[in-house]
Amino acid sequence: MARQEQAADVGAGRRRIVLFALPYQGHLGPMFLLAALLLDRGLAVTVLHTDFNAPDPACHPPDITFIPIHKSAASSCSRPPARRRSTRPWCRCGKTGRTSHAWCLMRSVSATASRNILAFPGIRNTGYFPMRDERRDETAPGLEPLRVRDLIREEWLDENRMCIFMAQPADAMRSPMSGVIINTFDAIEAAELDKLQAELSLLAFAVGPLHKLSTATAAAKDAFTLRAPHRGCLVWLHAQPPWSVLYVSLGSMAMVTRAMFDEIAWGLSASSVPFLWVVRPGSINGAAGEVDTAAVQPLPDGVDMSRGMVVPWAPRREVLAHPATGGFGTHCGRNSTLESICEGVPMLAQPCFGDQMVNVRYVTHQWAVGMELSEVFDHARVAEAVREL
Repeated sequence: MARQEQAADVGAGRRRIVLFALPYQGHLGPMFLLAALLLDRGLAVTVLHTDFNAPDPACHPPDITFIPIHKSAASSCSRPPARRRSTRPWCRCGKTGRTSHAWCLMRSVSATASRNILAFPGIRNTGYFPMRDERRDETAPGLEPLRVRDLIREEWLDENRMCIFMAQPADAMRSPMSGVIINTFDAIEAAELDKLQAELSLLAFAVGPLHKLSTATAAAKDAFTLRAPHRGCLVWLHAQPPWSVLYVSLGSMAMVTRAMFDEIAWGLSASSVPFLWVVRPGSINGAAGEVDTAAVQPLPDGVDMSRGMVVPWAPRREVLAHPATGGFGTHCGRNSTLESICEGVPMLAQPCFGDQMVNVRYVTHQWAVGMELSEVFDHARVAEAVREL
């Protein structure tokens, strides 16, 4: 309470921005980066948050006001598994005043993915959803260079639930507001931003890359993560030659099967390339679909890890900016993709769900900053792709 009163006093007399994001890593991180920029520009900031994955006010600037809204996820959701992802990936940004307020919607996906969401009814009406094998490689109308296989999808949702999943953010983008805020920049999405703006008849503000604009220190940016990073991996990187290490991380929510995990391990070992591999607790699905939440995942018997380092979490921005990092094995989540582009690190992409397929198509065919693992996924292909990258 004292902290909130102190922040309120600091913000007295200033225009105030109210931020609310979904309580997941990919949404909270950009929101706090935006909050830091708003503070730098003399605005007062209030953050609304749920009890689930609640931020620690002590880890953030003292002039941010935190207000809990006491709406929690079910007790069984102590970790946000991918198949329970919310259907509303955005944060609301409200500017309040004595007589009026303005609403903006901050999209945590790209302008391209936002256009995919808006186009979904037409995609469905023209027979491109549900996706049929014979149409996988056809160009998605109006969304070039995306193919049908590159469109947003969630494999575990049936047709009706997928329609709801896409309709909710589309409705939000079309609701009365002052504009849409996107963590992107003109050099990579100018055309898509123009198209999105025309389709919505709203201003689309490219405010990114937020992590490069923020004045927060590396330690302060760690406060934006829900997991404590293993900072010892930076010491290990210091001992590696420039551009020699493959950094591998599938983000904060993506999961793989045990069989895929083993193929990645054998592939990294066979590549003869030094690697830093993030193996997040709870990132492996068992044979029956259950989540293995072991803090340390056992590696396959006989696999040689002598050239690599395995950690539960890493300070991603610092790793990507490190001179030793020469490649990034990634699921191509929005934040990972943007940060890798900004550091000039080529990507080896293995998308898992959602907008990641959209991102991979742009990484490989629009921006030419990476390559995709083939759908035939085995250790030989992993090793070959790592060496090629």
